[in-house]
Amino acid sequence: MTVALETHDLVMRFGGFLATNRVNLQVARGARHALIGPNGAGKTTLVNLMTGVLSPTEGRIVLEGHDITAVPIAARVGLGIARTFQINQLFPSMSPLEAVSLAVAQRAGRSAGIWRGFGALPEIVDEAADILEGLHLADAMTERSDRLPYGKQRALELALALASRPKVLLLDEPAAGVPEGERHEILDIVASLPRDVSILLIEHDMDLVFSFAEKISVLVQGAVFLEGSAREIAADRRVREVYLGESADG
Repeated sequence: MTVALETHDLVMRFGGFLATNRVNLQVARGARHALIGPNGAGKTTLVNLMTGVLSPTEGRIVLEGHDITAVPIAARVGLGIARTFQINQLFPSMSPLEAVSLAVAQRAGRSAGIWRGFGALPEIVDEAADILEGLHLADAMTERSDRLPYGKQRALELALALASRPKVLLLDEPAAGVPEGERHEILDIVASLPRDVSILLIEHDMDLVFSFAEKISVLVQGAVFLEGSAREIAADRRVREVYLGESADG
C-alpha cells in the first residue's frame, strides 16, 4: 500500500483535555476512507491538525513521505491537501464560475491578472467551467453563490477545493444540511473523482458512509478504536455499542 497522508502518535491537548490521543492513521493513495465516531470523538480536531488549522502538542503529520507538521495552512494546500467544512465557506456575491476561476488562478499563480477581468484568462475560466460541469453545476455557473440551493452550495464548496488539484481531499460532513434527496448525489460525485485524489470523509450519516467508504476508522475519545473494511465495521458489535444512542458529529 502506498500511503498518501499519515499521522504518527498525534496528540492534541487543550489545557487538561486530551482531544487527540496518540492517533496513528494512514490514508492510502486513491483511498475512499471514512472517519467516524460519536459526539466529541475528536474527528474535526484531527482534520484541523492534518490541514494545519491546529498545531499538535506531540506527533508528526506526513504527506507522501514528507514531514509537514510545521508547514502552515496555505503551504499545505500548495503541497496537495484540500478540505471542505461543516459550514459553507463561499464567496456569496460571486458566481460559481467567478469563484472557481479565482481559485484556479490562485493555484496557477495567475491571480494578479484577475484585475483585468476573467475574460483575460480564458484557459483559467475553461478549467473552472470543467470543474463545475463535473459537479453538476453547469446550469448554475453564472448565478450568485448565495442564491443557489443549499445542495448546490455544498457542491460549489467541493469545486473550490478541487480547484487546487489536491492529492488528498478531506471532507468534513459534505452532506450536512443538504436535503435528503440530494445527499447521495453529493457522495456519488465525490466517489466518482479520479483515483489520484485520496479522500478522507467525516460523515455522521452511516448510510452514506457505508455506501462510500472502502475503509473506515472509528475514533472514540480522541483515539482510534477500530479500523477495517465497511463490511467489517458494519458487522462489529462494539461499533454498534459505541453508536447506541449517539448522533455522532464531533
